[in-house]
Amino acid sequence: MPAGVAAGHPATAEVALRILHAGGTAADAAVAATLACCVAESVLTGIGGGGFATYYDAGSRTVTCLDFFCAVPGTDGDVRPGPMVPIEVSFGGLAMSYSIGESSVGVPGVPAGMGEVHRRWGRLPWQRVVSPAVSLARSGVVLPAAQARTLVSVAPALVPGLGAAIYSPGGKLLEGGDLLFHPGLDRTLAALAAEGPDVFYTGFIGEHLVKTVRAGGGAMGPADLAGYRVLELPVEHATLNGADVYARHDLNNTIPTIAALPASLAALPPGDRAVALAGALLHHGRERLGDTTNISVVDGEGNACVITVTLGIGSGVWLPGLGVHLNSMLGEGELITSDLAPGRRMSSMMCPLVVVDDSGDLVVAAGSAGASRIRTALVHTLVNVLVDDTDMVTAISRPRFHVVGGPTGGPPVVHAEPGYSEVELTALEAAGYVVNRWDHNSHYFGGASAVGHAGAAGDPRRGGVGALA
Repeated sequence: MPAGVAAGHPATAEVALRILHAGGTAADAAVAATLACCVAESVLTGIGGGGFATYYDAGSRTVTCLDFFCAVPGTDGDVRPGPMVPIEVSFGGLAMSYSIGESSVGVPGVPAGMGEVHRRWGRLPWQRVVSPAVSLARSGVVLPAAQARTLVSVAPALVPGLGAAIYSPGGKLLEGGDLLFHPGLDRTLAALAAEGPDVFYTGFIGEHLVKTVRAGGGAMGPADLAGYRVLELPVEHATLNGADVYARHDLNNTIPTIAALPASLAALPPGDRAVALAGALLHHGRERLGDTTNISVVDGEGNACVITVTLGIGSGVWLPGLGVHLNSMLGEGELITSDLAPGRRMSSMMCPLVVVDDSGDLVVAAGSAGASRIRTALVHTLVNVLVDDTDMVTAISRPRFHVVGGPTGGPPVVHAEPGYSEVELTALEAAGYVVNRWDHNSHYFGGASAVGHAGAAGDPRRGGVGALA
């Protein structure tokens, strides 16, 4: 297994590579890259959000899944949340409704999660792992064209309040090649390096967080932050063409979807395979947008760390002077489940995963961004690698289709990227699907990043990159 990195931005991947070359583990590199992506990929994510990590230990051949997603605030019990602010976001003509504002903010988990991943599997000093993100925050980074296109769609969540000066200076949205800079974020990350994750929960950043959220009608309080903990999760398993896929149970049922694919998938004609794939995707689909990014790292010892983080769509709420944009998890309608209560951990569609062979050796470390399309992007990528034996760049860049339920009483809809096989699309139509042939590539179809025997690659749909160490 080659050592390598796949991420959503060249600067993020470069940070991970530097940490690997300095003798860091996959966990060191993934943590450093995740903190870097909170600077370089803030159109998609941020340190005020939450996420999940999957770690493969090559020595013991074990898989561990950690949950550092957002929790529901309100355990202090002294404040009732006010109303949220409704907005609408559109990708490719598909309109989605969200809610933002202070009452949409969940208890953030990224700082605690990075601390726990480093504590369990890191080797380099904490300050060494955090320092590259501090440097990026001081200099700013170039906004890739793919993320600039995403910015156009998600601007309703990013430009309110303090976000206007960052993403729309002078009233004009940033374009590809422009400098993305967050005043004050270097101060935040320097404090994280010096004081550790506790600064976000019981330190001065936590105090600012509570003050800012409550000033706008949110319910988050000191007890919410002080009581936050990273959770270890059960690991689910499915088999695909003889390889074993391991991940947490996500809201969109990625592992059950893989398990539902026929064992004969590799032998099926292309049209029949497409119908089988669409059927498995249809039964678990949820149609939602969301801003997410993924880091996949394999080190020279064969360990793998995959981290997926998100802000949701973004709340439009910033910590003054600290450059931190807070999440909007309570405004993400598809994440609201009947069992939510103050202190409870929210559900998510994120699914960082690893694939091992029948000897227990690592084959692929992968994850994806894209809310309901996370599962779609991962399943297509794994089928391309494990069934079709493509290289990783081809596996991730190949056209995909995404399946959604049709209008009430209507047939399901397949959204297909340009260049997807007409033989397969015709077979889907014959099987009763309505096929929507897109005329352009889009952020909508997810953002996978993976490292494995097939190489390393990030998703071109979101400006992602991959490199072997």
